Amino acid sequence: MASRTRLILALGAACALAPAADAPAPKPAAAKICTTCHTTAANNLRGHFDNLVLKNNSFQMRVDERTEVLRFDKATLKVVTPEPAANAEAALKSIAKGHEVRVEYTEKEGVKTAVGVFVKPPVKLAAEEIATLDEVQKLVAMGPEQGKYFLFDSRPAPRFMEGAIPTAVNLPFPAFDKNMDKLPADKQALVIFYCSGKTCNMSPGSLAKAKKLGYTRAKVFVEGMPAWARKNFGVLSPASLKAAYLDTSTPLVILDARPAAEASKGFPKGAVAADPAKVADLLKTFPPARLKPPVVVVDGTGGETARTVAMAFVKAGYVGVNVLSGGFQAWQAAALPVETGTPAAKATFIPKPRPGAISSAEFTKLAELAPAQRGVVILDVRNPDETKNGVIKGALTIPEPQLLARLSEIPKDAKVLCHCSTGIRAELAYHLLKEKGYDVRFLPTEITIIDSGEFTLD
Repeated sequence: MASRTRLILALGAACALAPAADAPAPKPAAAKICTTCHTTAANNLRGHFDNLVLKNNSFQMRVDERTEVLRFDKATLKVVTPEPAANAEAALKSIAKGHEVRVEYTEKEGVKTAVGVFVKPPVKLAAEEIATLDEVQKLVAMGPEQGKYFLFDSRPAPRFMEGAIPTAVNLPFPAFDKNMDKLPADKQALVIFYCSGKTCNMSPGSLAKAKKLGYTRAKVFVEGMPAWARKNFGVLSPASLKAAYLDTSTPLVILDARPAAEASKGFPKGAVAADPAKVADLLKTFPPARLKPPVVVVDGTGGETARTVAMAFVKAGYVGVNVLSGGFQAWQAAALPVETGTPAAKATFIPKPRPGAISSAEFTKLAELAPAQRGVVILDVRNPDETKNGVIKGALTIPEPQLLARLSEIPKDAKVLCHCSTGIRAELAYHLLKEKGYDVRFLPTEITIIDSGEFTLD
């Protein structure tokens, strides 16, 4: 009897320790790119700073494809930035969207509260280990043979495929040890590494590995791709363009800089005509630079014509401008889609919507229906001082900071459309509700509502 009891207890303990078969996998606490150089402690997140909502003492941070919503108390929050700020609020406002951060937090009843935000500082290297933008520009203009240099892009392959510095070879830092054969045999050769900018540790990491291998003239172009893209065009191959843009349905603008007669025989699908003599006219109607449209310029062979057009766009303030290596000949050889006729005369660009966003047209169509006919719940997450001036007829109003405490008021089986006044708090609400299993979307647009319930979208 005693042995039977021990067996039952042992089996019970084993069941208690065994994870449930359908238990969700733990969510990564750090973006993949951060794990290259860092480990992440408990109650810490590593990722990229996103939207800041001072009105609600909240901010978003991206951990790869996931978005985390964090609250904070301005009186107690510690924010460490490279340049000292007057207070936590000023420090948070100084963090650029997309900058790498580490966040320490506490969690209670599903609400994460940030207690520390640590902004990734610039890397520190000795002066003799740094290659300047001017130096790299001069070397690239000469080319590797005349300039006697080797330029390596330390970023992961997906970033390299979006566009790279001309003459660079991709040697990703995470795979450095497996690709050392790409390095020159001559250990006295000038070797330059670069990555994603002043705070990126991948090129300094490559430098350390190269020096350990005995390379005596290894350097880092610390400012990296961001600085290069502000002053110069990049390059990408047809295979890279396909993988980075076409296969992922990432919006871009393709410019065909060849003569009209040549382009009429066949041009890249969706291309826009870009006569080098009329670039100024094209720029007048081009999507604004603030939208950051990726631009790829194609000529016959990836030569001077494409480079001239590309530099005109760079000088006009566009970043992410690339020349297609090998031009249209390479495009055809790679069997990329071609069409005939006449390329478009005007470029259009619609940025890829943020996950969960609903278009203004679709939101308007639903919101203008009678509440009983919508088939959705419109959730207004503005604060009371805003909703008192007007609410869309039939909308449910719950301030975004109160959402998790008032989930019972939101039908779990309904489709939910969140909006605020600008779209930022609505996106916070979207992520909070999606985490709880709701079928939810948000309006990423500014909206003005008057006391009659009528509204206008910007």
